[in-house]
Amino acid sequence: MWQATPALIIALDERFGEPTDAYVNGSQTWLRDDGPGGATLEWRLHPVAAYQRPEGLDTYEVFSAVALALGTGGEVPAPLESMWDGLEAFPAHDDEIEPAPLAAAVEEALGIEPDAAGLVDHAAIGDTWERSRGQVSIIDALLTELSP
Repeated sequence: MWQATPALIIALDERFGEPTDAYVNGSQTWLRDDGPGGATLEWRLHPVAAYQRPEGLDTYEVFSAVALALGTGGEVPAPLESMWDGLEAFPAHDDEIEPAPLAAAVEEALGIEPDAAGLVDHAAIGDTWERSRGQVSIIDALLTELSP
């Protein structure tokens, strides 16, 4: 996983293009065959806790508007830290992939070394996020699980 930075958003846009899907909760996702052996990975840009879509933008316009502004030095519709906490890449179809080969594959695909890698309990993190109605950071939860 990677914490959100302008360089991360620009790399996503340059290497992956438009998200495969965008969600009202602020998540942006890409499905790509970047995993070891061509395994399909889901790349999910997680929203900040209590995400609010920038005014004047449709759910499907947010990523492209932000990426364009960051890439060209234009005015960003809202501060990056008010939109996304970070990016996570994981096997899309419950494939079991060891953390080290996965980390190497995602670094090659994105061109940026992950900030953290390893196994996490997605069900528990998702349950916590659902119970809080989006008021907790998924990236913070991932980092907590991945910390030694």
